[in-house]
Amino acid sequence: MGFGPQWPKGGGHAQRRPRSPASLRPNRNVVRTLGLLLLGLIAAIAARCAPQVVQGTVEGRPRLIDGDSFFIGQTEVRMQGIDAPEGRQTCTRDGRDWRCGEDARRSLERLIGGRPIRCDIHSTDQHGRGLATCYNASGDNLNARMVADGFAVAFGAYKGEEAEARSARRGLWASEFERPQDWRRRDNARS
Repeated sequence: MGFGPQWPKGGGHAQRRPRSPASLRPNRNVVRTLGLLLLGLIAAIAARCAPQVVQGTVEGRPRLIDGDSFFIGQTEVRMQGIDAPEGRQTCTRDGRDWRCGEDARRSLERLIGGRPIRCDIHSTDQHGRGLATCYNASGDNLNARMVADGFAVAFGAYKGEEAEARSARRGLWASEFERPQDWRRRDNARS
């Protein structure tokens, strides 16, 4: 045991000192970026789960185009979250052609009952139509009823009503049919 300087082991090279806790912290820019991404994700989830904002309401007696679109006054409305067969669309029921598009329109007409309806417009589509949730004079949600009765399919909403109609073989589900969006695509390709 000498009194002179003590040299570190390993041939005289200085040993590495352990890193201080401050040097182990992540880069502030990385933390800030991750935080902003997390806030964006939370905002997107909240926006998707939040009730839709009503941009306007139209009321009156509709002039039907088909089972999910019509005019109230000068406003063209498309029922949001559903897709009904087009007016010219046919399906097959019991081995015969069935004018399912016309029947979908008649079903909506029955639900309306010749009385004024109210439609809460949430947004507009690429054709400038108001996308809306509509209610008959009794307060029934017409969008949900069209799907539950089997005369429209779920198109972004009303999945439970569609499953129930399919299970009970109501309306379209008692036939062979092409989903309206597929029928439109095929029909537009022929035109």
